[in-house]
Amino acid sequence: MKLNFDPHAVPSPSYVVDEGLLIKNLELLKSIIDRTGCKILLAQKGFSMYSVYPLIGKYLNGVTSSGLLEAKLGFEEMGKEVHTYSPAYSEADFDEVLSYSDHLVFNTFDQWRRFKDRVKNHPKPIECGIRINPEYSEIEVDMYNPCFAFSRFGVTLENFEPEELEGISGLHFHTMCEQNSDTLARTIKVVDEKFGKYLNLKGMKWINFGGGHHITRRTMILKRSSNRYCS
Repeated sequence: MKLNFDPHAVPSPSYVVDEGLLIKNLELLKSIIDRTGCKILLAQKGFSMYSVYPLIGKYLNGVTSSGLLEAKLGFEEMGKEVHTYSPAYSEADFDEVLSYSDHLVFNTFDQWRRFKDRVKNHPKPIECGIRINPEYSEIEVDMYNPCFAFSRFGVTLENFEPEELEGISGLHFHTMCEQNSDTLARTIKVVDEKFGKYLNLKGMKWINFGGGHHITRRTMILKRSSNRYCS
């Protein structure tokens, strides 16, 4: 791989990003957006170098955030869509989180009941979703597996409350960690079998596949080429 800068000219220690390689990855992601109509968001907990947010914003739809400070960062530095999910929202911070967010995902129906009136009374329309736990994941390390036994991330099918879906327009799952599209395909099959009927209800508009997708990994690019996904 040819670098576009002299690494010996950079002060050490430094954290360096090659803008040319970043743009190459962003162009690939944008091609997927254009061909599929999906939205791709920057996960700020994985990459929060806000100096390049204006560049990233030329290609992606916005950011995901895990709380108030990330929502504020994405809102101020990229100025596009802000999708926020937190296992537990703070009462004191919630109204400010609302002011920065376009989408809010709640971890449980109890959490949704607790905050839904404040969402509905907010002057800005905000799309709301519920995180689901399909109880299926191919992550091998238990500490990184959100579907591990007794996980509190998301709602399992057994605990799903369809009668509480008024005001909910989407579902969210996050079960992957640095994995390829074959893992996603198997996961989607399980999600569809368990929760597909709820996505067909009136008022449902979207599903969020979460993070952990190795879209720009070289093996993925070669696989897409061999399967003619890029045609």
